[in-house]
Amino acid sequence: MTATDSRRDRGAAHAERLAAVSGPRLRLRSMPFVAQTGLRVTPGSAAARRAGGTLGAPLPEAGAVTAAGERRVLWLGPDEWLVLGPPDSEAATLEALAGAVGDEGAAVDLTSNRVALEIAGTDARDVLATCCHLDLHPRAFGPGRCAGTLLGTAQVVVEQTTGEPAFVLLVRPSFLAYVVDWLVAGARSVEAAPTA
Repeated sequence: MTATDSRRDRGAAHAERLAAVSGPRLRLRSMPFVAQTGLRVTPGSAAARRAGGTLGAPLPEAGAVTAAGERRVLWLGPDEWLVLGPPDSEAATLEALAGAVGDEGAAVDLTSNRVALEIAGTDARDVLATCCHLDLHPRAFGPGRCAGTLLGTAQVVVEQTTGEPAFVLLVRPSFLAYVVDWLVAGARSVEAAPTA
C-alpha cells in the first residue's frame, strides 16, 4: 500500500464499528479510493457543454446525478459539480475536464477532501432519518438524487444510488468519526425500535 492509498482510505479505521451494526437489513461500510474531481463552470455555457461531452453525459441540474460510464456526476451548487469515479481515475478525469473548460472554469482533484461511506438495506432510510433532516421519502428523494445536508452537525453530501435503498455519504475526514458515531447510534436505535 502506498502513502497515497493510506491517506485516502481513512474509513478503514471505522470498518469494525460499521460492520458491528450491519446485518440482513442494514449494511454500513467505507468505500475506499473513490476518485473525486470538483468542477466549477457556468451552467449552460460552451465550457459546461464541453465538460459534459468529455464526461459522456450532460452536467446534471439541481439535486440530480447523472451517470457517465463508471463515473457519476453530482450537482453541488448552481455552478458546482462533483465527479465520482473508480480508484485511480482522478488524474485522467482532472486532465480531461481541465482541458474541456480551459480558462472558462476550474477542475480540481478533491479525492482527499471527502471520505465515502455507503449505507444500504431496508433500514438505511430509517437510520439516516435519525440523524439528517432531508426528506428521504422515496417520492422526494430517490435514486439519482443528491443533496448537501447536515448529519448531526457535520456537513455531508448524500446521494441515493439505488432503490434498495442504498446511499453514499461524502464526509470531510475531520468529521468522519463523528458521522460514524451518529450512524452507529442510529442503527442501534432503529434495531431496538419495536416492530408493528
